[in-house]
Amino acid sequence: MTRHRRVLVLGGVRSGKSRMAQQWAEAASPMRIFIATAQTFDEEMRERIAHHQSARDSSWLTREAPLALAEAVRSSAGADRIVLVDCLTLWLSNIMLDGRDADREIDTLVDALKTAEGPVVLVSNEVGQGIVPATPLGRRFRDEQGRLNQRIAEACDAVVLVAAGCPLLLKPAPPLNLHLG
Repeated sequence: MTRHRRVLVLGGVRSGKSRMAQQWAEAASPMRIFIATAQTFDEEMRERIAHHQSARDSSWLTREAPLALAEAVRSSAGADRIVLVDCLTLWLSNIMLDGRDADREIDTLVDALKTAEGPVVLVSNEVGQGIVPATPLGRRFRDEQGRLNQRIAEACDAVVLVAAGCPLLLKPAPPLNLHLG
């Protein structure tokens, strides 16, 4: 963890990505800031948020940033602490539902990550491996999420895919040893 300033942790729903990202952040620094992007629109989301909150002890400082994520990253990152953003998927849905320009918001977030003065771990869902959404909004969201993940992965030093609680390092990618002929 200490080798990488920016780490993207990807995975499906209930893959263990948030738990793993939190464990890495806790091992990396005693000073931790959790940037939450979720909004409580219904009882199910309230329960999900409560579950995540109960997993963090009092050593965490929590900031809520359902829309102003780039600003929260800029003002929270520092050499003496680690920032954990959970999650980019909810942030993107907030951006889209608010009618904001996703490309511009992503550009602003990428700039904030590149200039962050300390380590940042970001959690995001990998949504492109499931069924094709039935609605135009669902398909647009899936496409935007794929583009978001690509842009953030490009800006990060490391990318980890979590499946069934097991991490797989995607970036830096291991060298390819191709023997042709």
